[in-house]
Amino acid sequence: MNAPTLLTPRQAAEKLGISYPALKHWILAGRIRTVKTPGGHHRVPVEALDEFMPPTAAHPGTARISGRNQLSGTVLEVTVDGLLARVVLALGKQRITAIITADAVRELALQPGDQALALIKATEVMIGKP
Repeated sequence: MNAPTLLTPRQAAEKLGISYPALKHWILAGRIRTVKTPGGHHRVPVEALDEFMPPTAAHPGTARISGRNQLSGTVLEVTVDGLLARVVLALGKQRITAIITADAVRELALQPGDQALALIKATEVMIGKP
């Protein structure tokens, strides 16, 4: 039987397209499976990345979407109140807030520090000048 391919946390973060601190947060929170080396260092089995990989044809059960207005950011805040949740993403120096269902927050397991996408569907864009 072949031993699983193990990645350092930095290598795993790079493959997932997330920051090293975000992956360390996931490891310490038990969100992603790791094995420890004899020296106590975390290693991530390649197979443990599958559930976190972006949707592709290689990942059945996931779908690509046609929306082109996708903004990648870091979750700053998640506030659940009843059936709804408020999620704040940092996009560089900008912030974007979305109101989504509490079920969606639980399903996505959104937590501060996670990388996430804001998918924007709009028929109009307004521009203002400060």
